[in-house]
Amino acid sequence: MLKTDTKRDLYIDLFDHYVHSSEPRRVFLQKLVKAAGGVAAAAAVLPWLEGTGAEAAMVAPNDGRLTAGDVKFGKMTAYVARPKGSGKLPAVVVIHENRGLTPHIRDVARRMALEGFLAVAPDMLSPLGGTPRDEDKARDMLYEIKKAGHIKNLVATAKFAASHANSNGKVGVVGFCRGGTYANLLAIEHADLKAAVAYYGSQPRKGVEKINAAMLLHYASNDRGRSRRLKKYNDALKAAGKTFESYVYPNTEHAFNNDGRPGRYNKAAATLAWKRTVTHLKKYVR
Repeated sequence: MLKTDTKRDLYIDLFDHYVHSSEPRRVFLQKLVKAAGGVAAAAAVLPWLEGTGAEAAMVAPNDGRLTAGDVKFGKMTAYVARPKGSGKLPAVVVIHENRGLTPHIRDVARRMALEGFLAVAPDMLSPLGGTPRDEDKARDMLYEIKKAGHIKNLVATAKFAASHANSNGKVGVVGFCRGGTYANLLAIEHADLKAAVAYYGSQPRKGVEKINAAMLLHYASNDRGRSRRLKKYNDALKAAGKTFESYVYPNTEHAFNNDGRPGRYNKAAATLAWKRTVTHLKKYVR
């Protein structure tokens, strides 16, 4: 389907810009048609870029090993999953990408629960009525809430996770894309956090000295802007004497963990990063 690496990179760059900006879908599609050389070719490329929506979850929503469902606390709603019949567990806040609390992130929460955690995946759009089906609308709605508001809501989520009836009081966080950005920020703003894992999130420009959590950073080699700024973040963490590990995965794109996006998903990198994530959380949050 993709004749050259140059074409492939162009398609991914167009999609990446569309996903991470306020660009209307019609404009993105016009650019894709031009790049692909026609409507038919663009229609063939599109499912490769954004998935079909029918991708199977790694852990089924009705998996009999788990207890899972939506829970409301304060102004927030979260998808909470844990092993069935479990007692007190370490908790992990799972922060979604800029498309809201999607089926993929719910699946990630279930995967985390099967690793022996109380997984709490907040819907960051709760104050605006929750994640809509239209992913572009979800993206735009996220920017209606200021950064300080998101941080306040995530701190409230971490406190909810710590006080949950099935929590042992210890909390970590893992975030993806925009959620990775907020995983970094939550580590700065919530002193009680034990561990934080950021998948290709933007790095904070200040406040590193406030971090108490053990940090694990996953970045993609072809995610040029974020990976280029990673060294400065690593240097700041090291200078501040923080506990951290940092990895850049070769031949990967931004969102390489998202198996619902075939064009960017990298199974080998995602598997390795997940193994490192679970090991990190089990080490520092238990």
